[in-house]
Amino acid sequence: MPLRYLHTMVRVKDLEKSMAFYELLGLKETRRIDNDKGRFSLVFMAPPGQEECPVELTYNWDGDDGLPSDSRHFGHLAYRVDNIYELCQKLQDNGVTINRPPRDGHMAFVRSPDNISIELLQEGDDLPPQEPWASMENTGHW
Repeated sequence: MPLRYLHTMVRVKDLEKSMAFYELLGLKETRRIDNDKGRFSLVFMAPPGQEECPVELTYNWDGDDGLPSDSRHFGHLAYRVDNIYELCQKLQDNGVTINRPPRDGHMAFVRSPDNISIELLQEGDDLPPQEPWASMENTGHW
């Protein structure tokens, strides 16, 4: 029986804020399900051209008192990026904390508004170390 990846689901507390975060990463909404009876929305977001690899944002209209929790039991989402320094700068300029800076030109971690850990990996060879990233300390945990 073949196995096929479908999506990763994360629960979100503020749908618009979470969507704005994933849009900063470059993801776009690919489909949406609003369920009036169940009082929830499912928003699927994926990188352009990779619609088969979405993250599903699950939003309960009446709130979710457990969010945001530490969410370390989830693990993380991972995305390969064209230029890790440029993306980290864009995220930082938009108020996102870089929890694990890309000191090595290869890997960084950030967290979504719902405390989901996001790993960013440089496409191809590592970029040469560059300030301010090379000397930046970790912030919080990732």
